[in-house]
Amino acid sequence: MPAAAALPVAFTGEVLVPGSPGYDEARAVWNGAVDRRPAYVVRCADPQDVRAAVTVARRLGLPIGVRGGGHSAAGHAVPDGGLMIDLSRMAGVVVDPAARTAQVQGGALLGAMDAATQPFGLATTAGIVSHTGIGGLALGGGVGWLARQLGLLCDNVVGFEVVTAAGELVRASADEHPDLFWALRGGGGNFGVVTRFDVALHDVGTQALSAEVDLRAADGFGALQEWLGGAVDAPRPATFHAEVLAGGPLTLGFVWVGPPDAADPLVARLDALGTPLTRRVEPLSYLDLQRRFDLPTAHGRRRYAKSHLLAELPDAALTAFLAHADAEVGAASLMTYGGAIADVDPAATAFPHRGARFEYDAGAAWDDPADDERHVGTCRALAAGLGPWSTGVYVNAVAESEDAEVRRAYGSSYARLRAVKSQWDPDNVFALNANIPPA
Repeated sequence: MPAAAALPVAFTGEVLVPGSPGYDEARAVWNGAVDRRPAYVVRCADPQDVRAAVTVARRLGLPIGVRGGGHSAAGHAVPDGGLMIDLSRMAGVVVDPAARTAQVQGGALLGAMDAATQPFGLATTAGIVSHTGIGGLALGGGVGWLARQLGLLCDNVVGFEVVTAAGELVRASADEHPDLFWALRGGGGNFGVVTRFDVALHDVGTQALSAEVDLRAADGFGALQEWLGGAVDAPRPATFHAEVLAGGPLTLGFVWVGPPDAADPLVARLDALGTPLTRRVEPLSYLDLQRRFDLPTAHGRRRYAKSHLLAELPDAALTAFLAHADAEVGAASLMTYGGAIADVDPAATAFPHRGARFEYDAGAAWDDPADDERHVGTCRALAAGLGPWSTGVYVNAVAESEDAEVRRAYGSSYARLRAVKSQWDPDNVFALNANIPPA
């Protein structure tokens, strides 16, 4: 790529171009298979920088990517030859413990939000990896260990500060631009660059518990059936899960957010499933729970994943899930929904999948580009085994942007989202996402 000319606008933050110190680090994201070279990386310092970046990109006809935590598997943040709006310098969190709210800047990571709120015993739903950015998670819905108690992260956002396609800074809430407020809660990054999220916090304390047993996958069908059969009706502090590792065991367990002793009846149910290969029952802090899946090598490995939302898991679906144990690579998981997620009217936010009872994910991580086709094919084939029971897909798990997959993600909200898109972004300036074309 030839050297980029200087942008015809001044920024408080930093502008990187190919060859600049730090450029390659700035364009690298969680999925190492994404190797694109933006013409400009604008590390914005404030909302005015974001406004200027959107305006100059439009003037120059450059595609726009927006980076929060860089966790999009599809790498939407990195526009080849375009302008990347990097929000990583806008990562502050301000907590009002009396009002039980937090103002979270658009580039903040979930770990920063949890670290700021937990000294007060407060939290809101966040994902299960602390280096995920709040932006992508909240805009797509936002599932985490607190979702069955408190609803999705998007259900707990009470206001957005957003830079629109016209370069304007507006606020969206139930009282201000309610159509945009509705769309931002589940409609992805289609409507602007969110520079601040105002979120409701809840008194959840600081305690948690993780309980798991490993069983032989070959004879784990009955235990899987029994464990997941009661998962959705479990107490709301509990989120049941199941995992199968290629060539490994079947893991069944749950996460409990609250006083650990209150989870004793569920631990007893878990122990009644049979004699495990290994058993892990661990009281831990909520902060440690939120960080336990963090990996020092998280960024840079090549990745692929497929996902389904499921309303039921008949025996044939459970058999298809257990087949992952015979795969050559990767892992598959099931996580329960229900509870407070299902309390919300499907039309109240742009996240429509309130009747889903389980989220299924199959994914793999590897290092050699020569293995791309084989590992991607494995994930697709295994996910196809659960396809007959799929009711949709979580937009944050969409790895490809085919129209059919995008429509499955937005479901019954799709037509209304297109209308809102036509109002706020009629030229589809924000197209690098699970894209909704203007009506």
